[in-house]
Amino acid sequence: MAPRPRTIDDAAILEAAGRIISRQGPGRFTLADVAGEVGLSAATLIQRFGSKRGLMLALACSARDSVDACFAVVRASNPSPIAALLAAGTEMTRYVNSPEEMSNHLAFLQTDLSDPDFYAIMLENSRRIVDGYRRLLDEAVAARELVRCDTARLARAVDALAGGSLIGWAVHRQGTAEAWVRHDLYTLLQPYRAKAKAGASSRPSPRESKRPTRRR
Repeated sequence: MAPRPRTIDDAAILEAAGRIISRQGPGRFTLADVAGEVGLSAATLIQRFGSKRGLMLALACSARDSVDACFAVVRASNPSPIAALLAAGTEMTRYVNSPEEMSNHLAFLQTDLSDPDFYAIMLENSRRIVDGYRRLLDEAVAARELVRCDTARLARAVDALAGGSLIGWAVHRQGTAEAWVRHDLYTLLQPYRAKAKAGASSRPSPRESKRPTRRR
């Protein structure tokens, strides 16, 4: 007998798991919560992922494996490398709609840092993100949007600032997360801007502006 076709694929389940974890945190959510979100049984999730931990590991792997595709989409959507960099640097804000959700993402980060299996995935995820920033910075230098600089070091600074700024937004709670992080990224990059290219296309939104428009 042929196996029954999957009516809901793993990607949709992982998307649902990400939403549930954002709302409830990694410690409080259950497989039943995720199953209810997608219209499956908890037993089905156990068959696919083995356990709640297995589901969380799969979610972490999915985030890692999507990094390069995410950068490709952002680059294709922005003719300017600097505009693409600002979009990539604010990508995480798509998944954070409130300070409480930020707290839940930080709870997942605790697991990433303390569990060896999660840490290995997180480390590779971080390396891919920094590499993505560096490529965009190299393009920006080649396009004369930025002056010549050590793009590897600047990419690390962009990565550190993007994460730290998001936490800062959760503390100060002014405007949207996207506007807050974009403003800080613009401030970091401004000293490297080539004067002839410092136009309005990548001008940051003010702190209080509203976001015009998804990892853990």
